[in-house]
Amino acid sequence: MMEIETLVLQNENKVLHAYTNDDQFIHTFFDYKNEAASYSQRIEELSERNYSRMQLAEVIRSYMEPFGISAQASKHIEELADDGVVVIGGQQAGIMTGPLYSIHKAVTVLILAEQQREQLDIPVIPVFWVAGEDHDLNEINHVYTETAGKVTKKQYDEKFVFKWMASDAAYTEAQMVSFVEDIFRQFGENTHTKALKQDVLEAVKLEKTFTSFFVRLMNGLFKEKGLLFIDSAYKPLREIETEHFYKLICESEKLSEMIVCKENDFEDRGFVRPIQAQRDAANLFYVHETGRVLLSKRDGQFVNDSLGIRFTEEEMISMATEQPWMLSNNVATRPIMQDFVFPVLAFVGGAGEIAYWALLKESFHHLGIKMPIIVPRISMTLVTPKVQQLLKELSLTVEDVMAGKVHEDRESLLESLHNEDFENLLKETEQRLDRSYTELMSEASKGMQQILQKNLKLHKKQFDYLRGKMEEELLIQNDVTLQKYSKVENELLPEGSLQERIFTPYFFMNSYGNSLVDDLLQQTIAMDNTHKIVYL
Repeated sequence: MMEIETLVLQNENKVLHAYTNDDQFIHTFFDYKNEAASYSQRIEELSERNYSRMQLAEVIRSYMEPFGISAQASKHIEELADDGVVVIGGQQAGIMTGPLYSIHKAVTVLILAEQQREQLDIPVIPVFWVAGEDHDLNEINHVYTETAGKVTKKQYDEKFVFKWMASDAAYTEAQMVSFVEDIFRQFGENTHTKALKQDVLEAVKLEKTFTSFFVRLMNGLFKEKGLLFIDSAYKPLREIETEHFYKLICESEKLSEMIVCKENDFEDRGFVRPIQAQRDAANLFYVHETGRVLLSKRDGQFVNDSLGIRFTEEEMISMATEQPWMLSNNVATRPIMQDFVFPVLAFVGGAGEIAYWALLKESFHHLGIKMPIIVPRISMTLVTPKVQQLLKELSLTVEDVMAGKVHEDRESLLESLHNEDFENLLKETEQRLDRSYTELMSEASKGMQQILQKNLKLHKKQFDYLRGKMEEELLIQNDVTLQKYSKVENELLPEGSLQERIFTPYFFMNSYGNSLVDDLLQQTIAMDNTHKIVYL
């Protein structure tokens, strides 16, 4: 039975804090405050806009069919074709779903959609937007495990020469199978291991790319809840985006100027620049034979100097009309495109996403639309029964661990691990030896003095050796306690980061079972911007 506590993190993200607490910040950078009254206002705005609903529903159905569509998901697709609105969030396509926050985003999307469906009494559909067009494979090609008391990054090391989008980057099946098997070996054998590993390996064999592998696993975890999936790089989706690419191309210079100005304002208020916007940015990528390449706008043309690419505005518009899959959005235009294509009631994102959305208010307005309601995703830390027991034995709480108390307690223990009597006797013996050698050297010749000094250094090394062996023995004697500290810290605050940024859900499902997501969704999880501690 899960239990949930709330925790206010001491080092809360600065942007997230401002978004949650500062009305002036919200008014400056966003259209809606994250509150109940905003939802009816947003519904009214969406009712005045036109969407290619039937086409969008068909695109989602065709995309999801290979992965399996539950009755609930099918109902949601039908509602989207009619008059439904969506709560949407997304993530890159990490191996084995990537870090836990991918799950947390999907959970938030589902909870919020269900809440608003009930409150607004209209169809509100949960959608997960997979950022399959992203090409930085180093951000998604690894999984963390815990072995020998350390958190270890295990990387799928197949080399990709070009900047392939995750949806185009095909892994080698045998190599991915070997990688997954190694990950589960590192997790350790439990009653759930065999079935979980079989599910993941089946997904590896059924799919070919990082994105489809990700979606098959995520759909397996969420499909009975009706979560819809769409890949931003899916070719039929691009065809819906044609008219919207036209707007982004024609207004690229103005949009770029607005984004740069907004980022300057953001920085002036003490925040870090989230995207380092450039005035000559076209905020679009071209899908070249060597991969996805960023375009700039100079002298009226769309260019990439490193590859000698140059398009006129007319050529870009022609491409958007005839081959829209050759174009791709960047971090600034993706939210706009998403809002053009989907009737977005609310967008669910993390602190980093909220930061770059904050740059887009004027860009949305320039294109005749408003930003959706932005809702911070739920943030959680999972606590296994093993770690709960260790916390009790070490007289620590999860809050203590988050505040860095494990490090303090471990250091205090290490400082206490001294045999003072032995150390004092060793020091006294060393001092006596020093005095004896001083007497010897006073009676010795110059040549002999050099030999005595070398001999004394050898003795000193032996004293250091004895001290080291004593410390080693004390560490061995206290190894069980030190391992407890390591286990607690590694699971709850791995590498000094929140657990949700490091571990895949399979790290916990290996001991808990594959019902982890279903059981989470059965809990009452308040969306109150506090961190959730989930005792498994």
